Amino acid sequence: MNDGATKPGDLRQRDVQRRFDRAAAKFDDGDFVHRHAAKGLYERMSPMLVDVCTILDAGSATGAASLELAGIYRGSRIVRLDRSLNMLKHGRKRGFKFTWPRRGARVHEVQADATALPLQAGSVDLVFANMLMPWLDDLPAFFAEVNRVLRKDGLFAFSSLGPDSLLELRQAWARVDDGEHVGSFLDMHDVGDALLRSGLREPVLDTDYLTLRYRNTEGLLDDLTRAGARNCLTGRKTSLTGRGSFAAMKRTLDSSGTDGELPIRLELVFGHAWGGGPRQTPGEFSVDVGAIGRRRRSR
Repeated sequence: MNDGATKPGDLRQRDVQRRFDRAAAKFDDGDFVHRHAAKGLYERMSPMLVDVCTILDAGSATGAASLELAGIYRGSRIVRLDRSLNMLKHGRKRGFKFTWPRRGARVHEVQADATALPLQAGSVDLVFANMLMPWLDDLPAFFAEVNRVLRKDGLFAFSSLGPDSLLELRQAWARVDDGEHVGSFLDMHDVGDALLRSGLREPVLDTDYLTLRYRNTEGLLDDLTRAGARNCLTGRKTSLTGRGSFAAMKRTLDSSGTDGELPIRLELVFGHAWGGGPRQTPGEFSVDVGAIGRRRRSR
């Protein structure tokens, strides 16, 4: 049997969007990893000197990071961008529209693919991407877009998952079948190379580890479901996994724990790079951030 390994980016994007649309209502109950990674990003960004007027929160989910950024960079203009419309809507339902003015921020919401940003070249001072990269199927295209929309010397700050993440779950599945159940994640050195090829400058990356502890496999799967982080691989079976295989995987993973705890380790990758100057592409479509309005529904 193999270990179910896949190439990073082997994702069915339609399924990714569907998963996050379904998870939006309960995402805030299962976003511990997102919040932990975001905190790590804020700490790493704090000593950096950069004038910030316009922020792109790429893969903003329900907007928790956007709200925090509005407090850090008061008076800024923030673009909450996500592929999931339900995530954007849920952020509004959570009351952010009343909180933003008190923080002096102007907020725009855009539903779009992060690998094809509908923003003008050189129009953004800070691109913030917290835990977005594991869900992209074309990382070089995303980095190229980041470099295009960033002003020269603008800041790109991101977090992602490294290849040591979810090894326990991957190994449990490998003992059951040869199917593709758990995605693969890029090593930080490969990420650094891709950043440089995109034209972004002086990338700096580091890793940290986070161990999550569960009572059993069910707790892990519940968290993954609430966070929208279920199987979206292009090579996964289109039919439902058999009850026997699923039960065997759970028994294998549960038995790997000790003292009534099931530890699951995540490798967190943090990084930043600087804009190298946008590259104009003839015929590209772009929208001025300031021109984004709110669509009204007729009744």
